[in-house]
Amino acid sequence: YLRLLGDAGVIAPALRDAALAVRLEFRTDPPLLGATLLDKATEETRAKLVGLLKLPDFYKLDRLDLSVETSMDTAAQARVSAVLQRLSDPAYLRSLGMIGPKLLGSGDPAKVNYSFVLYERGADRNYLRVHAQSLDAPFDIGSGAKLMLGSTAKLRTLATYLGIIETLHRRLAPLSRRELSAIASSARDPLTGWAAKYLAHAADPGIQPMLDAAMARRYSASPGAFYTGGGVQSFANFERWEDGERPTVEQAFENSINLAFVRVLHDVVQYYTAEDGIETARLLTDPADPNRARYLQRFADREGRQYLNRFYKDYHGLSQDESLALMVRRTRPAAKHLAAIFLSLHPDARFAEFRDFIVAHSPRASLAEDKLWDLYRESAPGRLSLADRGYIAGIHPLELWLVEYLKDHPGASRAEVLDASAAVRQEAYGWLFKGGLHKQNLRIRALLDEDAFDRILQNWRSYGYPFGHLVPSLGTAIGASGDRPDALAELVGIILNDGRRAATADIEHLRFAAGTPYETNLAIAAQSDQVMAPEVARTLRRALTGVVAQGTGVRLRGAYQKADGTPLAVGGKTGTGDNRFDRFGAGGGIISSRVVDRTATFAFFLGDRFFGTVTAYVVGPEAAHYHFISALAVQLLKALEPQLKPLIETAPAPAARPATLAAAGR
Repeated sequence: YLRLLGDAGVIAPALRDAALAVRLEFRTDPPLLGATLLDKATEETRAKLVGLLKLPDFYKLDRLDLSVETSMDTAAQARVSAVLQRLSDPAYLRSLGMIGPKLLGSGDPAKVNYSFVLYERGADRNYLRVHAQSLDAPFDIGSGAKLMLGSTAKLRTLATYLGIIETLHRRLAPLSRRELSAIASSARDPLTGWAAKYLAHAADPGIQPMLDAAMARRYSASPGAFYTGGGVQSFANFERWEDGERPTVEQAFENSINLAFVRVLHDVVQYYTAEDGIETARLLTDPADPNRARYLQRFADREGRQYLNRFYKDYHGLSQDESLALMVRRTRPAAKHLAAIFLSLHPDARFAEFRDFIVAHSPRASLAEDKLWDLYRESAPGRLSLADRGYIAGIHPLELWLVEYLKDHPGASRAEVLDASAAVRQEAYGWLFKGGLHKQNLRIRALLDEDAFDRILQNWRSYGYPFGHLVPSLGTAIGASGDRPDALAELVGIILNDGRRAATADIEHLRFAAGTPYETNLAIAAQSDQVMAPEVARTLRRALTGVVAQGTGVRLRGAYQKADGTPLAVGGKTGTGDNRFDRFGAGGGIISSRVVDRTATFAFFLGDRFFGTVTAYVVGPEAAHYHFISALAVQLLKALEPQLKPLIETAPAPAARPATLAAAGR
């Protein structure tokens, strides 16, 4: 085979001859794995290799003649892992200062899981140096789930807010004072109006002074109710003293004041709505505005699809009798309901069949013959619209339509049902098109919010947000849409890198068949993109520094130093997640609450080179016994200073300190 390859010119003659000269010796015992750091980071690297090399499983991976260089600092990894493994010991926790108010004190400390990730910023990529967690399981806290990380969402909200200010500066700065004054007086959103007014009177119209002024804008922190997420929602501050404050954006960020950031996001939503060309005031007050019909049609189409998807799941594959029985169970057994349901599915049924069905399913032993005749005539499908039949039957009209459609098209797919129902979906919502402004506006405002949050999502995704949907609620500013610690670390890395999003390197080199004629070396290519204006990144970095200097991360102030003893610049954003499902009664009071999890997160940077996240996490009903907040994560980072100091004090060397993971088969 080798000779054939050589003769055909597929391989060079020298390679052919070298390969033919190799003597193959087969082993009788399985090879030993190479020296590895047997921990979570190694297992994740192996899992990544299986996907990267498109292998079916670890069995195949272990039989490759392959060595891998990772960016992990094995010494720091071992030191940090050793600390995390001891965090179930109350005496050890006390020595680290992790027991006390707003830290640990109630609940079993062994139930709290911890995750720590540290990256180093290199010349063209970010290097994973430490990835440790206390949880001895395949699940990875940092990247394996969608977690409620609380006020860390304020960092994403602030990045979007400042990005809008930078966009407005580029658009408005070239205009004359007269033009700016005209825009300020006619702007349809607060941010555009403020930006135009600021530039019209600014002594220095540069971008950095404008960003500084945007950080100095004040927002009320008073509790209040907001129309958002399709209804009215109320939000509260973490501390009661914050209720009477009117902080600047910078102060609200440093002290993590909820209501101020809810209002910042409200301005962002209004900006994106205005950017889409929507005059909200006219749209919601003028019945003749042509855009109203477009939004109502869109709502009918969207909600109709949602209902049909649900009904299709229930009825697909059922016989006619089974479908009829299911509809009967879903409505009250009154004769008029039963009549509308039966005749919708059997429009040509004779009176005797109709009577037998009503009598069989009605709780009354018998019904007068003349009343049954009246029902039979009045409930005929030809006499009633689909919406009327649905109303009389006590069944959603699209459910009625679907059962009828599946009777005539028993093998119809979900896509065929949706295609066939386009006009029917609009017909089923005829009541909405004829309704008053209030009912219509509820739906329109929900769609306006959704459109704005789609724009916000695009912005967040450019900074590494890991999910494809945001909850269209102002609660997203304080964590309602969830996040991942690793994704927050990526955002901090972008900020530290003056707005450039760089690739993350945890696997640096792959070396196959070393020392043989088939030796192949692969390196991971690096790439980066400018996703944030440098001035915005620097402003965010200053805000993160303020969190540690005088905000919610103040316990970390002065904890890290350079080799010469001078303070290391440290910044970050705290976040506490208390995730639970609450049920509310008609009066608005909570009637039940089920705790899902509790988290404490700190996304941070240490100097110019290092950044990452530290997270504490309790899952399940056990979380109800814990009351820690983000201070726990901050304190853990403070406690890890001795373990990280040797790494931080080393000279920058992007490719240094590689850990080697060797697959079996050498």
